[in-house]
Amino acid sequence: MDRPSPSRLIALALGFALAAPPLAAEPEGARTQIAAAEASTDWEGGERLVWDPLEPMNRGIFQFNETLDAWLLEPVATGWDRVLPNRVQRCIANFFTHLVLPVRFANDLLQLKPVKAFDDTGRFVTNSLIGVGGLFDPATRFGIPKHDEDFGQTLGHWGVPAGPYLVLPILGPSNPRDTLGLAVDSVGAIQSFFLSLPVLASAGAVNAINDRSLTLEQVRAERASAFDFYAAVRNAYSQYRAARVRDREIEPKRESVDEDLYYLDDEEEDGDA
Repeated sequence: MDRPSPSRLIALALGFALAAPPLAAEPEGARTQIAAAEASTDWEGGERLVWDPLEPMNRGIFQFNETLDAWLLEPVATGWDRVLPNRVQRCIANFFTHLVLPVRFANDLLQLKPVKAFDDTGRFVTNSLIGVGGLFDPATRFGIPKHDEDFGQTLGHWGVPAGPYLVLPILGPSNPRDTLGLAVDSVGAIQSFFLSLPVLASAGAVNAINDRSLTLEQVRAERASAFDFYAAVRNAYSQYRAARVRDREIEPKRESVDEDLYYLDDEEEDGDA
């Protein structure tokens, strides 16, 4: 196989990122010593600060993303929500989540987590055969756990530091480690081997609109209640990533609707599977 061109890698990254929950940034302390910040993982004593030395640039990109959302994605998603029943939207979300299970399986193995690999294999087989190619989620009803390992988490598992918080155009929150992880997962995604770039782009657009339609009210409520929406998204996103890298669950009191914007597949209801 020929080596992918840079333009194809970028296109694949965009397609995969829109077809799967975007990668999150692991939190870092505001202190200059990254190691010390990494060691401070206890949230019980108070909120952790996120290492954000590029905040002026990040805020500019964040504002660009917000403008794009306000003028394009949210209006289109609003129309999408009016036309399609919630059950259909959930089926679409299930399908795109199903597509990334092979990538999650590979990262389970890279992190030496055979139980998770077994679970993801079971989910893929069950939802492929009984769930009509992943449109439905009978695996959840059968009690097969969900996992969301990716290559960014794999790097974190083996001690690679996250680096500073980043906001990527269109793709949203990330960091250097997870941006690299996104590129690796994109190349390894099964759809990248069978679909042309126009099809990948179209599929990514459909999933982005569908995901946005499922979070319309949550995002509006959070924007209205947050004193600083940039900081609210950054903190919720960073805490989520830290918990995922360490296989921890976020305490209920730390959860917020910010997470619904980026981790919709974790919020699926069994009744809509």
